[in-house]
Amino acid sequence: MPDFRLRVFQAVAQHLSFTKAAQELCITQPAVTKHIRELERSYEQRLFERRGNRVSLTEAGQLLLRYAGQVHELHHQLAEQLHTLHDTTAGRLRLGASSTLAQYVVPPILPGFQARYPRVELTLLIGNSEQVAEALLRGEIDLGLVEGQVKNRDLHYEFLLDDELVAVRRGTGAALAPQPLAEVLRHPLVLRERGSGTLEVLELALRDRGIRLAQCRVAIYLDNTEGIKSYLEAAPECVGFVSVRGLKKELASGELAVVPIEELRLTRHFEAVWLQGQPLLRAAEQFLRYAHQQFGTTDKA
Repeated sequence: MPDFRLRVFQAVAQHLSFTKAAQELCITQPAVTKHIRELERSYEQRLFERRGNRVSLTEAGQLLLRYAGQVHELHHQLAEQLHTLHDTTAGRLRLGASSTLAQYVVPPILPGFQARYPRVELTLLIGNSEQVAEALLRGEIDLGLVEGQVKNRDLHYEFLLDDELVAVRRGTGAALAPQPLAEVLRHPLVLRERGSGTLEVLELALRDRGIRLAQCRVAIYLDNTEGIKSYLEAAPECVGFVSVRGLKKELASGELAVVPIEELRLTRHFEAVWLQGQPLLRAAEQFLRYAHQQFGTTDKA
């Protein structure tokens, strides 16, 4: 087992607060102080500077923080390897998924995976594609599921399935005729936030046509598709860009309608992603294989 004092140290370093660290770990603040003092005596170094209510890491503390994360990850890898010696279906799997995947694609396949591998402890972190990549690099998740086109050289990407973005607005009761891109962009736009794969795909497609997003009138940036759909239902003059996978109910009911754009199709890939040069944990391999089977993309992996 890794030293619990390192876990306490990481909590204090993350929050720069002994009080918040105690709340996170469900221990008393004096206990936090005791663990930190023991570490400082052990290493014969001050790890934090305390000036009134402000806490900051010393140079020694910054060094320990870098290695503490590695110690935690090595222990996790050791535990996973030991599990595989007697049970290849046990262990922990920390997934991360970008918003569209987490809302519309991944949840329907999770119950089946859990039924097949009931001893895998499964968690799901939700963020945009950039946040999922950052979580992988920090060692906070084991496998990411993302959208978008820009790649990080420190990560390995594998095709999962295709997706398409469409322009959408409040329904009018009739199908909309195809429109020129310039006409669609005259409307106030409702878009995903910076760092999302959805916005990235749209921005690159516009750039290829000599259009900068800064030239467009953006009504609002929202951090999830559900928020965009609700906004569009209340703003008939606006147009949004979202995954067609998130529109089934609204298109069927007529609340929203797709705006066809002449000579523009916004396709993208959903991808699995993990650390470059690092083998996948057994549970992550099992999940990825199961996902390919469910999406019918085994041959494309």
